Amino acid sequence: MQFLYFLEGIRNPVFDIIMSFFTLFGEETIFIVLAMILFWCVDKYEGYYMLTIGFLGTQLNNFLKVNFRIDRPWVRDPDFHAVESAIEGAGGYSFPSGHTQSSVGSFGAVARWEKNKIVRIICIALCIIVPFSRMYLGVHTPADVLTSVAIALVMIFGFYPLFKRIDKNPNGMRILMAILLIWSVFQLLFMELYSFPANCDAERIMSGVKNTYKMLGAIAGLWVVFELDIRFIHFETKAIWWAQILKVAIGLGLSLAVKELGYAVFGAFVPEPADRAFTYFIMVIFAGAVWPLTFKFFKKK
Repeated sequence: MQFLYFLEGIRNPVFDIIMSFFTLFGEETIFIVLAMILFWCVDKYEGYYMLTIGFLGTQLNNFLKVNFRIDRPWVRDPDFHAVESAIEGAGGYSFPSGHTQSSVGSFGAVARWEKNKIVRIICIALCIIVPFSRMYLGVHTPADVLTSVAIALVMIFGFYPLFKRIDKNPNGMRILMAILLIWSVFQLLFMELYSFPANCDAERIMSGVKNTYKMLGAIAGLWVVFELDIRFIHFETKAIWWAQILKVAIGLGLSLAVKELGYAVFGAFVPEPADRAFTYFIMVIFAGAVWPLTFKFFKKK
């Protein structure tokens, strides 16, 4: 807490705005947009790499949050004050930091994969600034942030060799997906069957359960996408610049529409929160296997 008090003492309105801007790079929306740009337009194996790190990172982050159940800094120490505008988006448990996990996992994966020095510098800078912004804004402690950084780095460097030769060794991907799926089922059973203490915040626990269902569906969907692509689709990412923009803009819009439709359809037949698993499964299938079927129309001549 001493470091957070130090940061609180040097806050000013200008830095508050700057840090509030950079912290947005840890949002789920940024992860989705960046992952889809890579998957559809740059290198689909880089996309698989980033998506796998993102999905597993979210699972691990969620698992640790509900097991440690550590409150936010201003709850643990009423004398400490976070930046008011940042509190609304920090409703869950504090440890570890989800924004840090997402930003370091996403931009760290790009920095590890890409060879362009400018891209690497920008990504590494974001891997530093976003975690720092979480502490500056007062919504996370150094322990929250450093734990997420460590988890993200282990996945970035641990998975890199596998995904770099995934086209020549698809069985490696299959083994990894099987492990992640088994872990997801285990985590789901734990979340549903474990008797959390009576004094736990039921809303926060339910949020964790919902996220577990979502990631189970997303991981299962990613495995199906991989199998469909490597066996049948074989889509290419190359296209002229205006076609790339259309691919991303239309694809993201349709993917979000599929998600909303999935909630509406599955919500009518599948009990909540299990409907989230089916919804995210269908959304990932659409984004990874259905939408790429149109890429032959965008292909660069």
